[in-house]
This record gives sequence, structure tokens and C-alpha cells, in this order.
Amino acid sequence: MESSMKKNLQKIACKVRMGVIEGTYNAKSGHPGGSLSISELLTYLYFGKMRIDPENPENPDRDRFVLSKGHTAPALYAVLALKGYFPYEELKTLRHIGSDLQGHPSIHTKGVDMSSGSLGQGISAAAGMALAGKIDGKDYKVYTVLGDGEVEEGQVWEACMFASHYKLDNLVAIVDRNGLQIDGAITEVCSPEPITDKFRAFGWHVITADAHDFDSLEKAFDEADKITGKPVVIVQDSVKGRGVSYMENQVGWHGKAPNKDEYEQAMKELEEELRGLE
Repeated sequence: MESSMKKNLQKIACKVRMGVIEGTYNAKSGHPGGSLSISELLTYLYFGKMRIDPENPENPDRDRFVLSKGHTAPALYAVLALKGYFPYEELKTLRHIGSDLQGHPSIHTKGVDMSSGSLGQGISAAAGMALAGKIDGKDYKVYTVLGDGEVEEGQVWEACMFASHYKLDNLVAIVDRNGLQIDGAITEVCSPEPITDKFRAFGWHVITADAHDFDSLEKAFDEADKITGKPVVIVQDSVKGRGVSYMENQVGWHGKAPNKDEYEQAMKELEEELRGLE
């Protein structure tokens, strides 16, 4: 990846993180940890990969995105705002009565392709979209992001079996493997490991990537584009809470918003990071 493009994506990812903190702080609730761990991924998809147009958000030929781990909506809203789907200032209305930015994605929000949040169900919707694309002769891609704790859900594997059976090579799933879920480490709650081997057993092409390295993400998605005849999963290793020192690798930031002092510290750290990228 060219250095100028990489630096631009790094700046956007930092702003996505700032949006996550802004939203959850003003909501006094939300899930910042898992939102921060997918900031680079969503930045890459929306600013470097997907065929989308904020001026024509319902274009039938657009690529689709389903946030299966819907509790990380603050990151999705931040990237949508930065892409121009709605004003960035609206992030402060997260979870407020009357706001379009609900606690989990709603299809009624501009730029959101699927309501999600009941874990395990998003990938099923994504597989359905991909099959519809095949039936309609469309060339769009469907991307969906799952949490590593989410893949403990049985419905995930039903969807994986379905996608493999119908050879949905227009479907790319990304598993955000940050190692933590609401009740603790995934290996202690109900271990889904080995995640890569399970997807291979279900007939998927498996790729691994560093969630916070744009070169690694680009390489993974370039490989995904070359695969035919089967769905693709990218298992990205990430850090929950990445970018905010006191949130990194801390399970407590799944369902907890920063207070005023924590908000100010987080924003100071992110502003310093952004300045360093200028």
C-alpha cells in the first residue's frame, strides 16, 4: 500500500476511534472495547474497498455490509459519518430518544444494510444477501463482521454450512479475534478455538490478518478477491480497546461507557495520535 494512502487510512481510523469515544460518552452506555478493535477494518472497507456511494445509498449494485456483532455499532456509525452518510455531530446522539443512531444498527439508518445485534444472526442475513446476488446475476460483494465470542453461537455454523453448500464466493466474513467477550476470555467461557480449522472444515477459504495493520488487511482482501467457488473468512487478530491505553485488553469495556475523566484522557491520547500522523 502506498504510504500516502496508508497514512490517510490511519488518520481516518483514529477519527473513527474518536467517534466511538464521543458516542459512548454522550450516551453514557455502549460498547467501546469491541468497537475500537474493528476501527482499522471498517476504515479499510469503507474508504479502501467497498463499492458504495453515500449519495446513492440504496444502489442495487452496491456492496453490502452486515455488522453481525451489532453491539459495536459506535464504530460503524463513526465510519458512516466520516464517509458522509450523515453529519459527524450526530454521533453525540447515540442511544438518545429520537436519534437515528440506536444502540444496535437499524436498517432505517442511512448507510446501514441490515438491522443486527442478536448475536449469530447477522451472518445468516449476509449469506442470504449473497445468495440473492447470485440469483439476480449481480456482482456485488457482501461483507460481514463477527466477534470471536459470537462464533460460539450455533446459528453461525448453520450459516457457514449454507454458504459453503451454495458456493457463495461473493461472501466475505471477518472474525474479529480479540480474545475477549462480555464474560471474560473466550477460551474460558466456551472456547470456539480453533476458529480457523472450524471454518476450513465447513468448506471456507481461510485467511488470517493483523487487524491493526493496513498492509496486512489489504493483502488479506486482495487474496479474498481471487477465491472462487467458496466463501471466504478473514480471521483478524486484534486488541480489544485498541488506541485507548486504559481500555486495551480489558474485558470491562464491553458494555461500559467512559466517564468525564476517562473521556478526556481517551480524547487526549487520540488527538496526540492524530497530530503525530499529520
